[in-house]
Amino acid sequence: MIIDTNILVPMTDANQNFSKVVRMVDEDGLAVILKNNKPRYVVVDFDEYNTIAAAIEMRKSKIASTSDKIIEENMEAFLELGK
Repeated sequence: MIIDTNILVPMTDANQNFSKVVRMVDEDGLAVILKNNKPRYVVVDFDEYNTIAAAIEMRKSKIASTSDKIIEENMEAFLELGK
């Protein structure tokens, strides 16, 4: 993953000046807070969070339906393996 270095904020800066983090989110859409010089936290606008959460739920639903389909199509083999 490529991260724009302009959105990186050290933890100490975020603690001392959270309004700076909020401005970054307003301007750039997100801010990445570093802990021990490593990306640790992402701050995003709440609408963006809702979009991300919906995509995650869609993925979970797709995985569940695919696994159900595989189990259904191969039930006989699974029962035989279970003996």
